[in-house]
Amino acid sequence: MAKIKVKQIGSPIRRPEVQRKTLIGLGLNKMHRVSELEDTPEVRGMIRKVHHLVEVVD
Repeated sequence: MAKIKVKQIGSPIRRPEVQRKTLIGLGLNKMHRVSELEDTPEVRGMIRKVHHLVEVVD
């Protein structure tokens, strides 16, 4: 299956707890970290939920 790289570009400070837990679920918890995940609908949904805090890296 295809892989997708996600980079955290926004801080979780002053964000709802749901968004913080979504970042942790994506394997991100510090600025500028990159996580490589399987490209599944579940992961796409998590990225969509915190799209303002992450970017997809090529």
